[in-house]
Amino acid sequence: MSEHWIDLRSDTVTQPSDAMRAAMEAAPVGDDVYGDDPTVNRLQDTAAQMFGYEAGLFAPSGTQSNLIALLVHCARGDEYLVGQEAHTYKYEGGGAAVLGSIQPQPIANQPDGSIALVDIAAYIKPDDMHFARTRLLALENTIGGRVLGQEYMAQATSFAHERGLATHLDGARICNAAVKQGISLRDAVKGFDTVSVCLSKGLGAPVGSVLLGPKAFIEQGKRWRKMLGGGMRQAGILAAAGLYALEHNVERLADDHANSARLSAGLKEIEGLKVATPQTNIFYVEVPPAAVDELRETLTRERIRATVGQHTRLVTHINISAADVEKVIAVFTAFFKDWRSKQ
Repeated sequence: MSEHWIDLRSDTVTQPSDAMRAAMEAAPVGDDVYGDDPTVNRLQDTAAQMFGYEAGLFAPSGTQSNLIALLVHCARGDEYLVGQEAHTYKYEGGGAAVLGSIQPQPIANQPDGSIALVDIAAYIKPDDMHFARTRLLALENTIGGRVLGQEYMAQATSFAHERGLATHLDGARICNAAVKQGISLRDAVKGFDTVSVCLSKGLGAPVGSVLLGPKAFIEQGKRWRKMLGGGMRQAGILAAAGLYALEHNVERLADDHANSARLSAGLKEIEGLKVATPQTNIFYVEVPPAAVDELRETLTRERIRATVGQHTRLVTHINISAADVEKVIAVFTAFFKDWRSKQ
């Protein structure tokens, strides 16, 4: 039996290519805490130039780079406005509150993933000692695979700045958003004072994110990174993978989007499934509750990994081929044909 698994759980499961591994092996290194690692420095400078910021800071994870941003933007007792579905609020362990004494103010996301400007306005606190001081608006692009459009981003960031708030973008899949919209990386982050760019999702690097912003901001971020345990030594071996990803794997994200669209279209042909139409590389499938356990077992037998539940998320990425997509469609189709016959 083939050892190949089709892993649709997330785009975090990607494996570095041979070319990326070669770049890692050849990377010149130094002590990054001293600022001496040439490959880390090149990654930070390259990312800053690509996205249009003054400086960058390489961090081990997107969780840490987002947390560093929040810790620099906000002091103890301050507050940031964030969507209920946002990663920085829901999936990062409450780090801002636990480690920074920063109060999150979660706000309901709209169906398209945005936060309504009227809701943002309603949650900005008055200058009163009874309230936490509202300092920051944090958005995420993409969010649940949904792209926040340029018109909305411009409106939200302009509104925040008019109200005296800073803006931070969790750019976990910002390159997916840029490729989907056919815009430059600089345009995709326009209006945000800082952005965290994840390298280890669709871009295919094994680890790391880069926090981008003004030089003075990044200098403060270095101190927080060290305090959080993110000051690495000969980190150029890791940074080389991120450099390779930025230089070679951005435009190819369109392939992941195409594979996601094909997978969604194929699954929509199956009676009894409610399948969302993807915008990028992520979409959701509503599975009949009675079929969940058996479907999970069938996929495992067929060497397909997926987080199967009533609300199943499927994610395409650099290690999912067009042939893999056709196999998944065939397995789902055969399973539900047999499952329905037994009902």
